[in-house]
Order: sequence, then structure tokens, then C-alpha cells
Amino acid sequence: LALVGPSGSGKTSLIRCLTGLENPDEGEVVISDSIVFSDSVNIPIEKRDIGIVFQDFALFPHMTVTENISYGIKNDKDSKTLSQVSSLTNLMLMCGIYHLRDRYPDELSGGEQQRVALARSLAPKPKILLMDEPFSALDPLIRRQLQIEFIKLSKKLKKTTVFITHDLDEAVKVGHRIAIMRDGKVIQVGTPEEIVMNPEDDYVADFVKGISRLEVVKANSIMKPIDEYTKSYGDIPKDAIRMNENDVLSSLIENSVASDKPIVITNSASHDVGVISHKDLLVSIVEGQDE
Repeated sequence: LALVGPSGSGKTSLIRCLTGLENPDEGEVVISDSIVFSDSVNIPIEKRDIGIVFQDFALFPHMTVTENISYGIKNDKDSKTLSQVSSLTNLMLMCGIYHLRDRYPDELSGGEQQRVALARSLAPKPKILLMDEPFSALDPLIRRQLQIEFIKLSKKLKKTTVFITHDLDEAVKVGHRIAIMRDGKVIQVGTPEEIVMNPEDDYVADFVKGISRLEVVKANSIMKPIDEYTKSYGDIPKDAIRMNENDVLSSLIENSVASDKPIVITNSASHDVGVISHKDLLVSIVEGQDE
């Protein structure tokens, strides 16, 4: 979940409530069906099973990479029997820092330090990972590289993550869902496509107007039912292009350039579920430009 909003909208305050660093004035905080905060319950931060990655890395300068990563599990009774995925060696390999294991923080670049901070937060095997603008202090090239590596790592570990960012493009890239905040309230939650296609109000619409629809809008959002297409245009050509319902607009356009045939859209079971004509593609592009 990518948490997005302007400075002062409450993003950091919200995750401080999740961790227990701040207490909400009312309501409950529930993690994995267990209440960790309410009028009568207040579970301390060390027992909430949450890993945190900060913007400023926060590594111990007198410890090596291995010692920094190990710090979070020193008091873990299972530290000697960590699963293969969470073992220090495999974790460092996944984060691309195994070759740096004996170095100290001042011998590392900013990107390498952030990889160490990420590995350290994952070492105790937390249920939830909170990332507070983790890449904003890095230069654009390193930032893009870490975004890609984080996405790959997330697919491997399947770790629930709340990712705070003020950069909407970053939110679209790393988040399966986006929550847009304003004045301490969550205004809208949805997939990047849902928010771009159906903004809740003018604030959200203005917030997302800079996002390119080409990498967000999927085939199943613009396709027409097969019977509707055949009623207007006749039978679908046998040699029509076939693409998946989750393919984005940019891929659809790229594949349609060399053909005057419509695109038949299939689902995960390879069944035909819709059709997209060249006109549908053009309308989608023009609508995006108008927005």
C-alpha cells in the first residue's frame, strides 16, 4: 500500500500510530486480527511485529553490514534457526549486499546503505514492513534501481508493506494499492488504475492528473464486450491480435501499430472476454490528454 499526500497530510503520523510511537486519540489499531491499541490495550512497539525502514538509513557506524543486519535479531530466540529465506546470508544475497558484509557504513554508498537498512528490517521476519520515504534521499538513477529491486524482493517475500512517498509516480510503480491523504484523512484508496480512471473528488483528480495513463490503464478497462463489437463491426478477424486483460495501454498501442486488426482480449484462462478497436485506443489516449 503506497501512502501518498502533500507534506503535512498525516502520512508519517499515521505510521507512527501503527508502530506505537504515537497513540491515536480514538479508535483501534489492528494488526493480523489482533488489537494492538484501543482504550484498554497498548502493545509496545517491540511486540507489534513491525519492521521499519527510515529515509536516513539509521545504521550503526561502528558495526559492519552483517552486525547491523543481525542487530534486530540478537534477542530473537529463533535467531539460530532462521528459515532459509530469512537467513542472513540469503537475505543479504537477495538485497544484493552479501559482498559488502564486512564493510562499515562509511564505506558504502547511499544506495548500499539503504539496502542494508532494508535487510536489517526484514531480518526478524516482521509481519508488516513500514517504509517512510526510503528512497527520497537518493539520486534519481539509484532511486529507480532500488524501486525495481524492491518490487522484485516484494514478490519473493510477499511481505505486507506500507510505503510512504510524496512522489505519485513512485507510488504507482511500487504500490498494488494507493491511499491518498489530505488534512489527516484518507480521501481515496484503490489500485493506481482505479484512482486515475475514477478519482473520488477534484482534489484527487488534480493530484493524479500528471500520471500517464499509458502505464496504468489496463485492457479490461477499455475493452468492449464481444457481442457489442460484432454487432457494430461484424465478425472478428481470425488473425486478430490477442492480448491479456491485464496488459497496459502502452503495450496495447505498441502491438496494434503494425496491424489494422482489432485486439482480442483474453483472461487468465485464455478465454476471449472482449475486443479493443483502434478507435477505443485513440479515445483512451485523447481522454488522458484532456485530463
